[in-house]
Amino acid sequence: MSNVVWLGTPAFPEAAKAAVADTRMRANLRKATGTIRGKRLAVAGELDDWEDLRTAGAAVKRETLRHLDTHLLRLEESVTAAGGTVHWAADAAEANRIVTRLVQATGESEVVKVKSMATQEIGLNEHLAAEGIRAYETDLAELIVQLGDDRPSHILVPAIHKGRSEIREIFQDAMGRWGAPAPEELTDEPAALADAARLHLREKFLSAKVAVSGANFACADTGTVAVVESEGNGRMCLTLPETLITVMGIEKVLPSFTDLEVFLQLLPRSSTGERMNPYTNLWTGVTPGDGPQDFHLVLLDNGRTDTLRDTVGRETLGCIRCSACLNVCPVYERTGGHAYGSPYPGPIGAVLTPQLAGVENAASLPFASTLCGACYDACPVKIDIPTVLVHLRAKAVDAKRGPVPTPEALVVKVAAATLATPRRLSLAQWGAGLVGRLSRGGVLRRLPGPMARWSDTRDTPAPPRESFRAWWRRERNGR
Repeated sequence: MSNVVWLGTPAFPEAAKAAVADTRMRANLRKATGTIRGKRLAVAGELDDWEDLRTAGAAVKRETLRHLDTHLLRLEESVTAAGGTVHWAADAAEANRIVTRLVQATGESEVVKVKSMATQEIGLNEHLAAEGIRAYETDLAELIVQLGDDRPSHILVPAIHKGRSEIREIFQDAMGRWGAPAPEELTDEPAALADAARLHLREKFLSAKVAVSGANFACADTGTVAVVESEGNGRMCLTLPETLITVMGIEKVLPSFTDLEVFLQLLPRSSTGERMNPYTNLWTGVTPGDGPQDFHLVLLDNGRTDTLRDTVGRETLGCIRCSACLNVCPVYERTGGHAYGSPYPGPIGAVLTPQLAGVENAASLPFASTLCGACYDACPVKIDIPTVLVHLRAKAVDAKRGPVPTPEALVVKVAAATLATPRRLSLAQWGAGLVGRLSRGGVLRRLPGPMARWSDTRDTPAPPRESFRAWWRRERNGR
């Protein structure tokens, strides 16, 4: 079963209400996202052609999606020619079966993993565990989430909701159950935490025979696959094991190797606020005597082809998973990622998740936005997230249509009937003016029915005591 939407999680409004009450989480988020925002603005401002790079990146992505089938077939040919094996997975279940079969063929019961959104999307770790195979996350933030039996809350920094003291407690409590235990006198200093993780993971790196990775990009003309990271864990996973299995969404393909020039400038500046990624890992098939000798590329659809059919929503597939939109979103900063109920949180999750999982399965997410447009301004490939959100909101409303009208539909029908004739509008304005004259201090204390949810959380100004029409008639008659 696909893990695009976490089963059992409440809809965004209910989850967000609980998240907003977590003051420690909000403080962690505010500090982290604020720091990343400042760094991104600084390094992007260093480039005179930053906007040109964004335009170029958007153009490459649009062209790729327009001819996705051609580029994917060419990628398969290139990877195969370089000694790799390509597998096609229509959905999460098929992808999980393929990866499980490949691991079982090696005779191993453990794999090390590079941080991968695609494997989170399909729930690979859980599927492998059910088949007796243990997956070890090697990215520091993913390790924290795994040891804490938690879920990621950010695309780039999955443990962004955790503070240093919380991480120390997780390491002390759980590391010993997964491998080398944490030092007894472990402090919450970042260097000490990183050193504990390094010692814990080293034995896994040196003993692992199979690695599973995601992919940031794959070049159709050469078959080259790219993974960028900041810690070196990816380099260890991608070079030491004998077998490497990469699970990649089909939208990650690029037409040519030269296209990397644009994205390797856009991605680090937009994600971590760095001029370049500390580790840029590129490999092409299999090289005798160097690196993994058995390479498999699993191309994952899982709703992407359906998304591609949507002429408005398809631009979402251009996302390069930089997380810039999360770091500028006022909603995400207050609710965190868990409220979105998906591995893809924030603005991009609000548009990507409903398309991959079906709008009916994530109907509240398109409304998890103020439509302020900050995400569009920050996106390195110019995905117009606000426009897609509005588009998906319309779909969510249409999906709820039935023989019994929804409360929203009833409100719209009443409004349409009121605005249909000048007389009805005048009567409505007279009634509103009466409410305004009876109100105290110009504020309505509590609205009736479901509208009370609005007035319970904010001041509701009373309607004006006199409508413009009435004022105009009075003024004209006075002349």
